[in-house]
Amino acid sequence: MAKEPQAKKWYRLDNAGILYSALQTEHYSAIYRFTAVMARPVDPQALQRAIQRTMPRFPGFSVCIRRGLFWYYLEPNHRPGPFLKEDVRCPCRPVRFQEDNGWLVRFYYYENRLSLEVFHALSDGAGTMVFFKTLLAVYLQELGVEVPWGNGILNVEESPRPEELEDAYLRYAGERSLPLRFPPRAYPNTGTPEPFYTLHVVVGTMAVDQVKARAKAYGATVTEYLTAALLQVIARRQDRENPHRKRPVALVVPVNLRSFFPSETLRNFIITVSPGIDPSLGDYTFPEIVAQVRSYLKLWSDPHKLRALITRNVGFTTNRFLQLVPVALKNPILALNYRWGGTRPYSGTISNPGQVRLPPQMAPHIDHVEVILGQATVPRSHCCVVSCNDTMAISFAGTLKETDTPRDFFRFLVKEGIRVKVTANDTGP
Repeated sequence: MAKEPQAKKWYRLDNAGILYSALQTEHYSAIYRFTAVMARPVDPQALQRAIQRTMPRFPGFSVCIRRGLFWYYLEPNHRPGPFLKEDVRCPCRPVRFQEDNGWLVRFYYYENRLSLEVFHALSDGAGTMVFFKTLLAVYLQELGVEVPWGNGILNVEESPRPEELEDAYLRYAGERSLPLRFPPRAYPNTGTPEPFYTLHVVVGTMAVDQVKARAKAYGATVTEYLTAALLQVIARRQDRENPHRKRPVALVVPVNLRSFFPSETLRNFIITVSPGIDPSLGDYTFPEIVAQVRSYLKLWSDPHKLRALITRNVGFTTNRFLQLVPVALKNPILALNYRWGGTRPYSGTISNPGQVRLPPQMAPHIDHVEVILGQATVPRSHCCVVSCNDTMAISFAGTLKETDTPRDFFRFLVKEGIRVKVTANDTGP
């Protein structure tokens, strides 16, 4: 069984981990969920064995969080667990650092659904996808399926490699940084908040090829096409609510930095950019929105700009003065900064962790994969896109009572000729 190097007794949080640890409260959930919809009902005993085999191979997930005087930090968790549980009606509940033996990952099952929830301070979607695929492979092995290692599936009998635990932000930070600027306040796309622990989840599944064909018709990638669709839907909602005072409509789009800087880290290594439109300048046609998004994302596909953005973000954690400020004072500063710079300038989030590529031995056993984001600091619905095999799943999750955004988004896709099957959860305590 894989062993964690004995010399490693604790881990510094990366730049993103510091932010998520400071923001995590009872009213904000820095938790996201990967779900595999299996071809057969889940065997809980086999899955628990798979969890026990897989966890030691991923020391970055086998941790608990501690609060030091100046920073939070991670240390190996040697307590019992994590244990598989029957699923809950309200997913992605906020993490409490001292509960559940301190584990920051959760495992659930319900009928043919197998779910993993991860605290964002540990890893981003790309890192978690490696963990999740490996867990699925080991689970199928426990059922007697011969699944080979490789192609994004790690051998759980091997020891972890040091590069999987590196802080890639620090590695690629440079000397020059971009100045800190807060964009103008955007249309918030909020509404009536639901009671606590009521996360509405709406998932639309569709054929990957149909989405790719429509994106290609506009000369766009899938991410560009879906981002433009969401921008148009939100802009039209603003038109209905307040047609005389139009604010910018902008989205948070995470970028996987591994596409620009070589790194095998399984920790966080993303940065966010914010394509948008300004409806006060006039009405945008959908092709115009696509062109706007495509140009913006291409502009930010520059490693020099991305490195400068990394450097700016890392500068906070490496500032010698701030390093001496107690964590009890840092947290409110980070929370206020996030409210002004991470919430007010945006109308929502659309995240695309990419395609879950499965070896032929695994593909027949998994129908599709879904990813959802936890509750935000404000009552709005966040979007997440993932594809597996021939199916794409697009989710909307949030504590917003109104369903305008997901309803209008899927209606738009249907009008585009894409067949969509929509399901929703039954939320509640």
